[in-house]
Amino acid sequence: MATKTSESNKTPIRSEVAVGDTWDLSSLYKSDADWEKDFSKFQKEFKGYADFEGTLKDSPEAIANCLKFDLKLDRLAEKLGTYAFLKTAEDQANSHYQGLVARFQSVASQAGQAASYIRPEILAIPKATIDEWIESPTLKPFKLVLQRIVRYKKYTLSRKEERLLAMQSEMASTASHTFRQLNDADLKFGSLKNDEGQTVELTNANFTSFLLSPDRKVRKAAFHQYYDGFQAHENTLSATLRGSIHTGVYYAKARGYDSALQQALFPDNVPISVYENLISTVRSHLPSVHRYFEMRRKKMKIKTIHHYDTYVPILADNQQTHTWDQATDVVMESLQPLGSEYCGVLEKGLRGRWCDRYPNVGKQSGAFSCGTYDADPYIMMNFKPKVLNDVFTLTHEAGHSMHSYMSAKKQPFTYYNYTIFVAEVASTFNEQLLAHHLMKKATKPTDLAALINHEVDSIRATIVRQTMFAEFEMRTHAMAEAGEALTVQSIRAVYRELLDAYFGPNFVIDDQLSLECFRIPHFYRAFYVYKYSTGLAAAIALSRRVLEGGASELKDYLNFLSSGCSKDPLDLLKGAGVDMTTPEPIETALNHFGTLVKQLEELV
Repeated sequence: MATKTSESNKTPIRSEVAVGDTWDLSSLYKSDADWEKDFSKFQKEFKGYADFEGTLKDSPEAIANCLKFDLKLDRLAEKLGTYAFLKTAEDQANSHYQGLVARFQSVASQAGQAASYIRPEILAIPKATIDEWIESPTLKPFKLVLQRIVRYKKYTLSRKEERLLAMQSEMASTASHTFRQLNDADLKFGSLKNDEGQTVELTNANFTSFLLSPDRKVRKAAFHQYYDGFQAHENTLSATLRGSIHTGVYYAKARGYDSALQQALFPDNVPISVYENLISTVRSHLPSVHRYFEMRRKKMKIKTIHHYDTYVPILADNQQTHTWDQATDVVMESLQPLGSEYCGVLEKGLRGRWCDRYPNVGKQSGAFSCGTYDADPYIMMNFKPKVLNDVFTLTHEAGHSMHSYMSAKKQPFTYYNYTIFVAEVASTFNEQLLAHHLMKKATKPTDLAALINHEVDSIRATIVRQTMFAEFEMRTHAMAEAGEALTVQSIRAVYRELLDAYFGPNFVIDDQLSLECFRIPHFYRAFYVYKYSTGLAAAIALSRRVLEGGASELKDYLNFLSSGCSKDPLDLLKGAGVDMTTPEPIETALNHFGTLVKQLEELV
């Protein structure tokens, strides 16, 4: 492959990006100097935790004063941590902002140690006493907080033990930090020619663009060259993943949970049966997924189908291009069913500077939304005009941001920060409205087929693929808990078994694909990915409810978006109109998948 990259296709460095295409972080801090002032304030004030130590058993007032102080510090820490993180995301190789993150994490760890007595002291109060105090007017604003703390009594250790665990917080994040630095800053994949014959740099940010190429030779070359980079570092990557898994297992054992999975689900009060039901239900529908791959192979007129053939649309020549403004236009049109207030706020943000729009050298890969109580709900994108999926990614992240905005507006700081379990509902709900809108507008069979193709692939990627990831996490953590060795070979073997099962007997699995398990960022925050699957299933149900319903159904959904964490996630979803403790939402979503596949087969 050629190594010289043409200037016109070279990824810009951060300083070359137009200011209007970057986010404006002034709602957090106008300058690094302002951040430093608040950082100094945080350094001094967290020492005030000592004033409350040993007093919580005395009265409801003592608990209330301590919790007010704790929330005040949490609110300040949220701003400090978010600013440092977002500045680092702009350029992972920027050592100055890496330093801000490191300094903040160090002091936050010290603050955590200083506050580590709070839970043990509350949990040491006799049950009859704390139950009575929780009902007092003094503690009314903290009733749910205290009830949630009391739930943890079985898994909370002594004061000294809690302090030791708090002291380990920086060390415990080493695996994920190592992966991020390697993946986003140090790994280089070289350059290769795209389908226009131009030599461009291959990066995490544009890898998907190569897989979307209609030229199979380009897709295949990009796939192998990309995974060559990971294969060259597979021992380092397996060590970091192993470290992350063992960290989770250690904390679960230290606290007395039955497993790392139980510990991960406990904060959301989600039974393990919900996780297991997701896997078993998706497994039961795999034959329809395998049929889709076979249909895709035939329609693409290829002898064998590989992973690099699953991203490009079946109608690869039906390409749609959107500038940022055009993408914003279509997103806002699709979200009109959510009302003028929702759309007015979001449109101002998308056309303004909530978003960091385009790729640059060293920028964190992928996309995310990052909302806080006191600032704009920022969106990081690596937007590519020729990738339709990036329009869906934009509305996805906008769903997160509006969830943050509405919860911050309607809830006190105590209860505004929704859990990830419900977060993925708000984001994929928006994707469902966008898909519905675009299909309704389609005037040509080829356009409709392209959109159905996208929706089928979205369900497969979000429900089926993420469930495969969830099963991988469950199996590898179980191996560690059973004392089995986690090596390059054993980890890749587990992943290969899952690839064979989920892609089916007629799908060709390239050996390099088993390296994928080392490059998924979410595996470094285990038992997160299943929420993508449950989230989309819930979103499909709720979007139909809103589109087919009236004012009452819309009100239920907007109330859900405004509820933060004021109830447990499953209860919030029940209030919005869907029960995730039953198989029905997953079954409905996968039956919908089957129907779409049949429609697509007829159209192409």
